[in-house]
Amino acid sequence: MFLIDDIFLSPLNLVIWLGKKINEITEKEFSDEGLIKEKLMQLQLRFEMDEISEDEYNKQEKELLERLEAIRKAKEESLATQ
Repeated sequence: MFLIDDIFLSPLNLVIWLGKKINEITEKEFSDEGLIKEKLMQLQLRFEMDEISEDEYNKQEKELLERLEAIRKAKEESLATQ
């Protein structure tokens, strides 16, 4: 009986596992200061090479700086609660 249950539930378990992995990756990406700083440097390079307009640069830079500030605030709050 348990073998049959495992066979029928394996696709569901795969979807659950995959969802957890995707969540881990997105949390890491949204909470990694180094990654945000790297994206800021890439953005600066693209702007200097005239690949994007100044308006697009300003828009993306603002978004990245807001994410960076949110990460720093979250880290400060987690240190304060410890």
